[in-house]
Amino acid sequence: MKVLVAGANGHTGRLLIKFLNEDGHEPYGMVRKEEQKQGIEELGGTPVLADLERDVGHAVKAMDAVIFAAGSGSSTGPEKTTDVDRDGAINLIKATENLGIKKFVMLSSIGAGRDVEKMAQDNERMKHYLQMKKEADEYLMSTELDYTIVRPGGLTHDPGTSKIKVGNKVEFANIPRADVAKTMIAAIQEPNAFHKAFEMVSGDMQIEEALKRL
Repeated sequence: MKVLVAGANGHTGRLLIKFLNEDGHEPYGMVRKEEQKQGIEELGGTPVLADLERDVGHAVKAMDAVIFAAGSGSSTGPEKTTDVDRDGAINLIKATENLGIKKFVMLSSIGAGRDVEKMAQDNERMKHYLQMKKEADEYLMSTELDYTIVRPGGLTHDPGTSKIKVGNKVEFANIPRADVAKTMIAAIQEPNAFHKAFEMVSGDMQIEEALKRL
């Protein structure tokens, strides 16, 4: 499958490109800067220059599936979180719909499907982040796309185990980025993961089996 990864230059995005290539797919990595293209090529992907805050139709065209793994990052303010994590995601969703592509996988966050006030408590930055993720998720769920929304716990750089725990709500814990990336890729081809949103942390069930039991 031809799969576009938005946020391909990020930690999880780079793993997605690498694993998609290893699995025999054709990964296309959306990047904003010319100097980021080489890194995508080295991972086995085809770089596509596009900005989530602008027209992304040319990047989405002819794809079989789209993965949103972009984020504003911890060093930016709330305005950029709004621009990327909510509005950028919605912009990409709209382009996917307009071009007749059906499969869309969203990287969200644990807590985005819950009471944001309760989850964030007095952390205003986290509250805003979760609210933007929640609004992007809700927009995706309102579409006709075969969406999957993945809401991981704390992301680590530990080696992946391919064993996870999933559910509508799970107790907060960490999970390697590698396992999140592999779950998002598996969700593209597992019909039982379509039209589903779930939280995930490290667990004891193989990824494919966990998705079949959603």
